Order: sequence, then C-alpha cells, then structure tokens
Amino acid sequence: MCRPVFRPAAELWLSCLVVVRTGRTPEGGRAIRFDESEEASGQMETTSRVGAQAPAAEGGQQLPSARRTVDGYLLAPFPWYGLDEAFTGPRWLMQVGAAADGAIEHGSIGHGDEPSVRSESTEDKERFAVVVTVAGNPVRRSADGTGLLEATSVSSAAWLAGVGLLSFTWPGQMDHTLRDDWLDQQTETAWVLADDLNGSDWSTLSLPVDGVPTPFHYRESEFGWVLAGSTQEGVHVGAYGRGMSAYGVAFAMIKDISTYA
Repeated sequence: MCRPVFRPAAELWLSCLVVVRTGRTPEGGRAIRFDESEEASGQMETTSRVGAQAPAAEGGQQLPSARRTVDGYLLAPFPWYGLDEAFTGPRWLMQVGAAADGAIEHGSIGHGDEPSVRSESTEDKERFAVVVTVAGNPVRRSADGTGLLEATSVSSAAWLAGVGLLSFTWPGQMDHTLRDDWLDQQTETAWVLADDLNGSDWSTLSLPVDGVPTPFHYRESEFGWVLAGSTQEGVHVGAYGRGMSAYGVAFAMIKDISTYA
C-alpha cells in the first residue's frame, strides 16, 4: 500500500484514481485512493475539481464561502445526500471531484458553521457537519482504455471524510512546517483506518438514511468525528464534523440540489 500524499483543502478535489494493471480485482472493503502520487502509483487517471477557484486564506486554506457553485453537482448521475429536514441550520455547497472523462465521482455539502482551520480560538465555537457522497462505481476501465479503476466502497467515503476533517484541523502551538509533517502522518493514518473498517478503531452506529435505519462505521478523535456507510440508492455516504453530535444526525436524499446554490 502506497504512502498517502496530503493535499490541503484548496487542492483536495484535484484527485486521482489509481489505474490497476495487474488484473487484480479489489475487494469490496478496499478504499479507493483519490490522492496517490504519480511516482507511487505508476500511472493514474487524473481527476479534476469542478467549480471556480476560490481565493486562498492565510496558509493556503481555501475560503469555504467561495466554494459555492452548483454546476458540477447537477452533472452527477447519482443522488446527493445531506442531513435530513430535522436540521434547520445553514446548508452550503463545497466541491465535487470529477474523473478525467468528466464524470462526477464525489462531492461534499456542508451544514452549520462554515469551518475554518481549527485553532485554539475556534475549537469550541464551530458547529458543523459535512456530508460526502461517493458514486457507487464497480471496477471499470480507465477513460483511455489502458487499465482498470478500482471500485468505490464504504472505505472510499471513510477516506474522503477523514481527510476532509484533517483539512480543517490545526493543532494549537504548531507552526506551518510542523503542521505539514503532522498532516502527512495523519493522512496516512486516515488511509490505514479507512482500509480497515472492521478494526478496533471503529464502532458501529445505526442512523436513519431516508428514514431507514442504516449501519455506519464511526470513529472520533479530539479533532472531531468521522463516519461512513452505504445507502439503498447505491451510493456511499461519509460525514465528518465538530461541535455537533454524530449520534443525532440523520441523512436524506436531496430532492433539488439547485436550491443550495
């Protein structure tokens, strides 16, 4: 398994799908790698971020308020998920990720406070939950027909959610250089955890999805929580948050994503 390479929030959705040339069929629990380096993976099918480039805040952090465009979401052939109608707070679009052929692969929708990079001054004030929807894709050929792309799974959603939480985390008393090293380490840890959803680091929650009790893998840390599961519509759902209890959330298909723009 290759070492993950962290990308900050501004680059998180400039992701890649591994091209598998060995003929090996991935098992259902293996997380798809959206961020492996070209050097590590040999050859990949590059994916792109759909949406306008947002201005960057200090330290390269992309401002959440600038990430609102619905165009990419409308191109997705799968349904989007968010918190259900019991949540009455703000909702906002983040970004989607697309494969080299333009097919939308995944995207995120925020709820509550728009998160900033966690600092000692904000850690107890922000209340947000981000829902990540991942297309349920089987093993398939790359756009150029020269290789196979790994199937997506619940682990894919767990990986994206874990990295999403890290992108808004900055431990106190840590300078920029140390944070880069910390993010590399923590991103690799998030990958390992996502690839072992039956491990002791995860517990199981039953949460409503479109009103139906659905099992989710759940873990938490001092920086927030991460969970992941699958829906009856064939897509995988991940989520991460801080300041809001994961035990009280419920998910529902979004009937009209254009209302979020």
